[in-house]
Amino acid sequence: MREQFEKLVAERKIQKHHVDNLVALVSSGYCYHKSWGCGKIRTLDPVFARFTIDFCNKPGHVMALSFAAETLKPLPKEHILVKKLTELESLKRLATENPVELVKLAIASCGGKATVDQIQQLLTPDIVETNWRKWWDATKPLLKKSGLFHIPVKKTDPILLLERETSPEERLLNEFNQAKGLKERIHVVEEIIKAAPEISNLQLIASEIVDSLNKEISAFMASQTALALEAIFVRDQLIQLAKLEPKPNQPTATDVWNQGPDIANVLEKIGPQKRKQAIESLKAARPNDWPQLLINILNNVSTKVCHVIAEALIQAGYLDQLKSLISKYIMEKSASSELLLWLLKERSALYADVLGANVLRAVLSAIDRDRFADKRSNKLRDYLVADQNLIADLLQTAELDEVRDLTRYIQMTPAFSDERDRRVLLGRIIKLYPSIQSLITAETVRQEQPLIVSWETLERKRAEYEELVHKKLPAIARDIAHALSYGDLRENAEYKAAKETQRLLLQQKAELETMLTKAQATDFSHVTGEVVEPGTVVTIIDVESGISETITILGAWDNDPDRNIISYLSPLGQALMGKKVGDLVETQFSLTPRKYQIVAIKPYYTATPESKLSTVQSTKPHLPTSQQSTTDQSQPSGIPSEATAESNQSEFS
Repeated sequence: MREQFEKLVAERKIQKHHVDNLVALVSSGYCYHKSWGCGKIRTLDPVFARFTIDFCNKPGHVMALSFAAETLKPLPKEHILVKKLTELESLKRLATENPVELVKLAIASCGGKATVDQIQQLLTPDIVETNWRKWWDATKPLLKKSGLFHIPVKKTDPILLLERETSPEERLLNEFNQAKGLKERIHVVEEIIKAAPEISNLQLIASEIVDSLNKEISAFMASQTALALEAIFVRDQLIQLAKLEPKPNQPTATDVWNQGPDIANVLEKIGPQKRKQAIESLKAARPNDWPQLLINILNNVSTKVCHVIAEALIQAGYLDQLKSLISKYIMEKSASSELLLWLLKERSALYADVLGANVLRAVLSAIDRDRFADKRSNKLRDYLVADQNLIADLLQTAELDEVRDLTRYIQMTPAFSDERDRRVLLGRIIKLYPSIQSLITAETVRQEQPLIVSWETLERKRAEYEELVHKKLPAIARDIAHALSYGDLRENAEYKAAKETQRLLLQQKAELETMLTKAQATDFSHVTGEVVEPGTVVTIIDVESGISETITILGAWDNDPDRNIISYLSPLGQALMGKKVGDLVETQFSLTPRKYQIVAIKPYYTATPESKLSTVQSTKPHLPTSQQSTTDQSQPSGIPSEATAESNQSEFS
């Protein structure tokens, strides 16, 4: 075959440096092209100096020998790409029955080393057809156990195919010695701990590893405290498994904590799975002041560290101190974004008395602060927008004036650069409090038609509102928190029922707030009786039957059929409004039109000025002193005064 190619060189059909590669291509019978993949060389045509090659997607492809020598790579018959062409079904069976042998073939085809990504490219989707991640997770422990491979700590480093099979202890000890740095050695020790039942002479290799770790721990205690602490944890676990005696004067976790490290920094940098262990070691090292040490850093750590700290404090009986601290940060609006994000995600029954409108106010302040932070983070803002139930949970018992303040803040703050986020939040508030719509659309409540009501009905509505806000809603919030403790919400009928009840109560609360905001209370003392208006007693006569009737027209919420008292907003009340004695009025009852004539109008209010003052004061027990003494009864009465007083202290007003 070589002679034939040399003859082609002599005929100047190919170059001399092409010969070796062409001989290798013909000898193997298979080739690889970077674009067309693996192919089988079907024929060689020496006359026209060309190959005919069957590629997967280009069967019968003709290629000049000179071009083939430059672009094709010969593949041995043992190469996995060749076997995919010739023995695909057997490779699929191998993936199921002997995955270690399949990976060995793949890595050998890559020259003895390959990354996980390279192996995946070779095996999927032809051989491992579905769920690569599941297959690889099941295969990787088998590779480690086989002793045929060196599995690196870093996932991006290549897996090496070893020249000979090694025992688990030999392989792991070699990996420990070859590891670069203490962090990688910690990972290897964790692998040794997992493989401990399969290691025959664990004591021997554990003793060597413990000596090496002790030296590095001492060197890292001051400069990389978290890493040194992790090394101490795995070292102690290895000593316990190997049943070794601790070395004299070996560094301990107590030594680490007694040198006064930055606790927040240590808990942030230590591995997430070792944070609880780190806190337990802090408790052992500092039994008297560890709670205060953790409380001091709560506002300076990440959300995940907040969770671990809170869990440790609660288990030790410091829940009240924890909630007191959180409430202090919230009231001062100094709570960090990370602390607030943890609290919002937690939202369990434990913190029911902390959560409320003040938390939302603190969240908005924190989002504003984050805009000027060195390391800007949008996590809190994004969570506020993404959690569809958050606004409802925080504002379910809020006073209307508090909601107005928060609405104004959301409207004005530049923290929401995306106007869609701002509209989403405002929309959720409107859903809870429809009366806020007027504030958002710049149509103030004062521009709406007021509701004229009597003092007696106003106080009844106020009492209904107070009971709803201070009794019913907190009670249902406790029911929801109790239902949450049962776990899985998908099958939690008690939780769903409580949430539906809460929705209806919140809807009722919003309706009451809208009515109370528009209410204008009066004792009807200004009524003259010249025309029909709220606060008049009207005598009318049915034109057809001649039957007369006397009715009293009072406020929007007055309705007593037994005493012939109707609201001025009722159909008959509206028909009579503004009419005088002698006027005819047509209205309709049960689809039957009726015509009445007004024969008399007189004021409903007939008491003396002294009795008037007494009546007003007796029907206003919940108003502040300043409102009780006022004589202007034409001003809107509004929501109960407790909300107004609290609103005056708001920073957003």
